[in-house]
Amino acid sequence: MDIRRILSIVKRWLWLLVLGAVVGAGLGYYFSNQETPMYRTSTRFVVLRAASTGYYDYYAYIDYQQLISTYAQLLSTDALLAQVSETVGFSVYANQASAEQIGETQFVRLTVTDKDPVKAATIANALVNVLIEQNEQLQSVRYETTENNIKQRADQAFEQMQILQDQIQQLSVSTLEEQITEVQSQIDTLQTQVTDLEFNIARIDPLLATEEQTYERLQYQGQLNEIKPLLELYQQIYSELVVIGEPMQGENATSTQMAQLERTLDLYEQIYFNSISSLENLNLTRVQSSPNVVQVEPASAPNTPYTPRPFETASLYGAVGLIAMAGVAFLVEYLDDTIKTPEDVKAALGIPVLGFVADMNTETKSRDTGKNKIFVANQPRSPITEAFRSLRTSLEFYSVDDPLQMIVVSSGGSEEGKTTIASNLAVILAKSNKRVLLLDADMRRPNIHTQLGIPNRIGLSDLIRGRLEISEVVQKPEDIENLEVITSGSLPPNPAELLASEKMSKLLDKFREDYDMIIIDSPPAIVTDAQVLSTKADGVIYVLQPGKTRTVTAKTPKEEFERIGANVIGVVMNRIPKKRGYFYGGHDYYSPGKRVNEKYYRAGEED
Repeated sequence: MDIRRILSIVKRWLWLLVLGAVVGAGLGYYFSNQETPMYRTSTRFVVLRAASTGYYDYYAYIDYQQLISTYAQLLSTDALLAQVSETVGFSVYANQASAEQIGETQFVRLTVTDKDPVKAATIANALVNVLIEQNEQLQSVRYETTENNIKQRADQAFEQMQILQDQIQQLSVSTLEEQITEVQSQIDTLQTQVTDLEFNIARIDPLLATEEQTYERLQYQGQLNEIKPLLELYQQIYSELVVIGEPMQGENATSTQMAQLERTLDLYEQIYFNSISSLENLNLTRVQSSPNVVQVEPASAPNTPYTPRPFETASLYGAVGLIAMAGVAFLVEYLDDTIKTPEDVKAALGIPVLGFVADMNTETKSRDTGKNKIFVANQPRSPITEAFRSLRTSLEFYSVDDPLQMIVVSSGGSEEGKTTIASNLAVILAKSNKRVLLLDADMRRPNIHTQLGIPNRIGLSDLIRGRLEISEVVQKPEDIENLEVITSGSLPPNPAELLASEKMSKLLDKFREDYDMIIIDSPPAIVTDAQVLSTKADGVIYVLQPGKTRTVTAKTPKEEFERIGANVIGVVMNRIPKKRGYFYGGHDYYSPGKRVNEKYYRAGEED
């Protein structure tokens, strides 16, 4: 398919494409205006990496990217949305907010949509603030158990310090027994913690551990290093208290017990101060190992709605409508198997196109001044008349050594204009100073007499039956020289038999002797009459109407003509719309748009 064919198709369906685009744009604009205005605002926050990470490799980068994605997903959790709803005083839904990481940076963009621009900004800022609060709570949970244990040890050590101070003053044996029980409980607790930490350290292989597992192992080791000295201190205190509780002998028993109590008090003071130091280290570790969320760009109330956007929606709907109508046009063209161009004729039938004739109906109605309907007689300077002159020239030079004298004009189907072609061709041949006979051999639906405005009481059927002589049925139309016409006459019940008779063959031989050219208007090729006449003539002109004649309808009769040995000269494409200038080429000079004086179309003879 060449570019001219494509442009021709686009031009033919341009109205549908424009209609689809206009209707689509109109519907898009209407639907867009019916939507409730929605406002959209955004805020940005940054997720800072924990400061305690001492090295940074590929796996650390992947973990950090996953951490940022995790924070983005936290913004749509039900718990956080519920807390935000409680904070702002109205309901906030998950479909109102969306968060995404900005490229491969540490920044996250939070976008919120709402009917009220102020509410949209309030929700966005509240979401980030609640996320920051929850982040701090989540990080504090990780160290809550360890912190509670350290605080409990510090409190117990302080309590024991007070008891020991009282014992130093009173040397109470019962109080010593209570201290022994308390110290034994602390020793058991610390021993359990040591066992758990050693197990956690042992299960992490330092060679195969990830960054997070390595960091956990280091934390376990640090806690173990802190607990072991405490355990040794408690064991030493236990030994001292046991010694104090045993009966003493000698004069210095009281002073000895006093010294032991003071040493025990010193040990508890060490435990207390060590616990306070461990608590401070834990708080520092928690701050260093916790990712920090910081809002860097607060959300503000937007001035214009995000949706609807009538003009953008109209453009989108218009494009969809255009594409949809283009698809419809493509489907129609794809399913349309009618013959439209000379290339289609050559591909389907394998014969040349002899001429192109435009639609004569509008011309006949607007400028018909003659007594007949022969276009070339009434409009001698029309481009259509020029088309028939070109057809006449093609026939004259078809075969110089064996010129065409008797031509049958037929078509693939009915109402394709074969009678119009035959009558106008006969007139244009008569104007070249040749004696021409126009013979109406269509004894089923004759129409030559209507074209020429002559009676059809007698004609060819009467000649074949032998009722009349040739001179009695020949008619000469007014104002057309060198043309004689024999109409079909009365319609017989068996036209095919009459046309195939020996009498018909003799009549045709007689016509060859008396006339230079014989143009026979036959029935459509779908009936036998045309095939019978084609075997008696020198050639057949095949009339097709572009856009109406289907390929199968044209191909089947043509194959039948070839089967019986008929000479199909070529095709005349009839009733071509004027807008299809593709078929007119050099005739543009004679087109109505080029004329300068209407009188040349209403009167005058050929030059």
